[in-house]
Amino acid sequence: MHDWIDGRPAEQLSIKDRGLAYGDGLFETIAVTARSPVLLTRHLVRLDEGCRRLHLPVDLGHIREQVLAYSRQLGDGVCKLIVTRGDGQRGYALPQPTQARLILQAAAKPHYPLEYAERGVRLYPCATRLAQQPLLAGLKHLNRLEQVLARAEWQDTEHAEGLMLDTSERVIEGVYSNLLLVSNGVLITADLSRCGVAGVMRAELLEQAAALGIHCQVRDISLAELLSADEVLLCNSLYGVWPVRALEQRSWPVGPLTRKLQAIARDLLDC
Repeated sequence: MHDWIDGRPAEQLSIKDRGLAYGDGLFETIAVTARSPVLLTRHLVRLDEGCRRLHLPVDLGHIREQVLAYSRQLGDGVCKLIVTRGDGQRGYALPQPTQARLILQAAAKPHYPLEYAERGVRLYPCATRLAQQPLLAGLKHLNRLEQVLARAEWQDTEHAEGLMLDTSERVIEGVYSNLLLVSNGVLITADLSRCGVAGVMRAELLEQAAALGIHCQVRDISLAELLSADEVLLCNSLYGVWPVRALEQRSWPVGPLTRKLQAIARDLLDC
């Protein structure tokens, strides 16, 4: 299936695009099942917040229509939605007027080993630290160099994900996942007001868990607290939920709350 640029099939992008030059834009990675984009409203809410913070003018209704039309053609797979500030001249100053560019790309759904979901995954302790920048915290902006460097730290098949801390040694997330832990029946995830990506699956699971009467907390997490947790899990919008079974010498069982959240994610993704 062809990529679309501003609603038309295309294979080329202007070399003046500010997304290429400066990472000046945002993206969303959306699972598509039976021609329908999963959690589309949550993706668009995050995109809208990002565009507001980056002073990037967009028509969210138009973007929704484009994603729906693209998903109908895709059927099943992954739709990557990219919004850049469009073309600009040399220099950081915002082009006036700004003409945002909308890019849609298709890919097959990734196939992960079944044991990741059933038995859990081992985390790699990444040395790369996430810089703290509240202006960009929570957003899925186009500059992912921290994640690129973190993912380059391991090449083995023993580790399926990496654990990322910030520069103050707080537990934040995985390289491409959000992290949650369970302690004494409380579901806990990191405060992402300084750095990290506020994942749409994370938001959905927190809302559904609270509706089930599960006490949830969003706050700072130390490495010591993570290591003392009863259950640890990862989530993202493509694979749903993976239990974490080990980090270095520490191991965890796959607990009941992890399985409950995993079932919720499977129902959403129909996988």
